[in-house]
Amino acid sequence: MTRHYITFRDLSKEEYEAVFQRAAHLKKARREGRYHFPHLAGRSVGMIFNKNSTRTRVSFESAITELGGHAIVLAASETQISRGEAPSHTARVLSRYLSALVIRTYEETELTDLAAHATIPIINGLTNQRHPCQVLTDVFTLVETLEAEKLEDQIVAWIGDGHNMANTWLEAAAVFGFGLHLACPQGYQPDKAILAKAQADNPKIKLFDSPLEAVKGARAVNTDVFTSMGQEKEIKQRLKDFAGYQVTKELMAKAAPQAIFLHCLPAHIGEEVTEEVLESPASLVFEEAENRLHAQKALLEFLIPSL
Repeated sequence: MTRHYITFRDLSKEEYEAVFQRAAHLKKARREGRYHFPHLAGRSVGMIFNKNSTRTRVSFESAITELGGHAIVLAASETQISRGEAPSHTARVLSRYLSALVIRTYEETELTDLAAHATIPIINGLTNQRHPCQVLTDVFTLVETLEAEKLEDQIVAWIGDGHNMANTWLEAAAVFGFGLHLACPQGYQPDKAILAKAQADNPKIKLFDSPLEAVKGARAVNTDVFTSMGQEKEIKQRLKDFAGYQVTKELMAKAAPQAIFLHCLPAHIGEEVTEEVLESPASLVFEEAENRLHAQKALLEFLIPSL
């Protein structure tokens, strides 16, 4: 049976734990100079980018290479989908060439339409609705930091836009059972259906009007840019609407002792976060960015059967 990775809920808690264990092993091996694991030897993984990317593209392409495979990278304009080819046709053709397909695009229906006909894993590299590979990495980074502490006993705070990252953190909290406190301005709250389903599974998910209230007791404080790709015309209004939602040294001081700061990057310094926080000892943003490589290598191994 083909397994896809379109939403964070596509893996169980136990499966994530296995992926994290493998990611930790791969990370340790790479730091010891052992880069190459032949899981994808002789095979190709496709990547379609309808949105610009640095971390997703480079981390996945490096992951595929280090697993012995070959990455085929396409822009939207380079596929026949852009000229109206039926997703069912594209999916069935690419399934005969590739071992998996990573897509970074706008609407999630583009992925689900392909997945309905593909016999290879379809992996969500980002959509307007969700960003599961990033939150996979973020939870792995948090687990690394916690060491002997239990994840389900922690609180994660999300400060800012209730967009694809917030939606995916909701699903992560539902899967793992940790507390999730979200502080989002009115009009920028998470997807109602995703929120309702997550809260039904985990009553420790709460919305707050105040970032100061949301970060109380938080082991991790997380944010993202206030203006995402495609929203550039809204920047002036958004900066006004998000006033008071910046992660500052003072806000971090209200979180739990030894709280960490996470950000998926790129960051807009002086908007959603101060440079003082981003460059502080509490900030794990570059460790987090590195972990995209390790977590996605483990995910590829999990989704793609070995030969």
